[in-house]
Amino acid sequence: MKLKRSTLLIASALLSFNLHAAQTTDAIAPEVASGFTEKASVSADDFMVAAANPLAVKAGYEVLKAGGTAIDAMVAVQAMLGLVEPQSSGLGGGAFLVYYDAESQKMTTFDGRETAPMAATPELFQDKNGEPLQFFDAVVGGRSVGTPGTVKLMAELHARYGNQNWAKLLEPAQITAEQGFIVSSRLAGAIAKDQKRLSRYPDTQAYFFTPDGEPLAEGSLLKNPEYANTLATLAKEGSAAFYHGQIGQDIVNRVNNIPDNPGLLTRQDLANYQIKERSVTCAPYRQYDICGMGPPSSGALTVGQILGISSHFDLKAMGADSPQAWQIIGDASRLAFADRGRYMADTDYVPMPEGLLDANYLAARAKLITPGQALEEANAGEPRWEKAMTQADDESIELPSTTHLVIVDKAGNIVSMTSTIENGFGSRVMSNGFLLNNELTDFSFASHKNGYPIANRLEPGKRPRSSMAPTIVMKDGKPYMAIGSPGGSRIIGYVASSLIAHIDWGMPIQQAVSLPRLINRFGTYDLEKGTTAEQFKTPLEQMGFKVNVRDLNSGLHAIHFDNGKLVGAADPRREGIALGD
Repeated sequence: MKLKRSTLLIASALLSFNLHAAQTTDAIAPEVASGFTEKASVSADDFMVAAANPLAVKAGYEVLKAGGTAIDAMVAVQAMLGLVEPQSSGLGGGAFLVYYDAESQKMTTFDGRETAPMAATPELFQDKNGEPLQFFDAVVGGRSVGTPGTVKLMAELHARYGNQNWAKLLEPAQITAEQGFIVSSRLAGAIAKDQKRLSRYPDTQAYFFTPDGEPLAEGSLLKNPEYANTLATLAKEGSAAFYHGQIGQDIVNRVNNIPDNPGLLTRQDLANYQIKERSVTCAPYRQYDICGMGPPSSGALTVGQILGISSHFDLKAMGADSPQAWQIIGDASRLAFADRGRYMADTDYVPMPEGLLDANYLAARAKLITPGQALEEANAGEPRWEKAMTQADDESIELPSTTHLVIVDKAGNIVSMTSTIENGFGSRVMSNGFLLNNELTDFSFASHKNGYPIANRLEPGKRPRSSMAPTIVMKDGKPYMAIGSPGGSRIIGYVASSLIAHIDWGMPIQQAVSLPRLINRFGTYDLEKGTTAEQFKTPLEQMGFKVNVRDLNSGLHAIHFDNGKLVGAADPRREGIALGD
């Protein structure tokens, strides 16, 4: 499919409700769309980084050029993203990282997801009558803040896999914070869209608005001396300053002393926080293995289910312009999301069926799909489960402000990491120059339904379910691609459809990343406004779908291993680039 959007220069980027049902995520607008810049793939021989902002990419590139590892580069990139893309990720948030170690030829994953405070209860987001709060009443303020994991992830993986000086890796972001950076079009648009909530707390308003109360405009110079001081402290004292020192104390004080919506985070929550190394979750698709994060992320499982169900149809013969192909993909997604809502959550707290990716189970699910006719309803299935328990369907909301980066170093080590503070600008609460997450609102606001527990209910110390899907694709036991995207629960569809576009329809990786978006999670088919995706509106409606034409702001980044070359791709919907030598 060809794209229809205005073309902008990549060089310009270098300057720079009552919502208590899962299906109602469809009613929430994604992060503000920031235009469309047609991009070409980038090739390199030795190393590459792709991320959501050119300043962050340049920081990672310099680390790799100096002989740093993929993890070293990740530290530099994330530190910079927290400054120049504060609405999406940062030191106050969490992340999932898939890592391929070239020497051992092994893959593993690291869970830096935020945790619920130990004082939290399943009723945290309910009113005095037990009814779920309206979404933004829960989000804005300290109540929604979980224990951040990003800093510990950066520090622990650097100690394990890095070869460059920790302080030097933080220096580019520190200097940029001191000297200032140019506010990009995307950041300016996000500030303008969120004026009311960003103005709720004086320190947040002072940072994102002019002294006259106007939102910062594109091209403004923005300095952040507090962030620079935070990085200087972390450079000197390491992550202990965050989890055991004054930075952590400042966070706790800020969260608990917000007068209108205080939270529950304590020094002990920070001191007890742990990064968890977890086994990689892989699903076969055609001749590839699609590998990523297992619970508490639903990413790899749901992507794997979509692909596993779709594998029973000849999508290659149908082609990208076939409405029937998209009907099959959409219904496969609906079936996968039904299982996701019923079964997937933090498995340190709740059991989960063993058979969600079982080939026979997915084959049976595929038989529910009739080509050319939309499913009337998509319900959770009954996968193999040795210790089955009855659970209710999920009622959580996950919004799309996140970021994704991919890195390959000279040795062939690979990082695919998705990082987030959840909603755009998180809780809107700042501490020490960075925003704090609102990750606790990824839990279900309701704890039970019809007398049965919801797997993704809030519990003390638990990690909320995520849709983040950092992915590494293997072929014949060797790395083939690293890919991922922001986008809330739409991440899953963005990643799955991009893989189908590349693997089944033969699209080069940049074309697959740029592909107009068609996403179906709960029955309504979202079609990307202003693209040739709109041509499917009538055919999909005739098949029985409700269709919604809207902005779909994915942020895919990918690196493809192509006959000895590294080929990088950045989503044209955002400001990211790929860079390598």
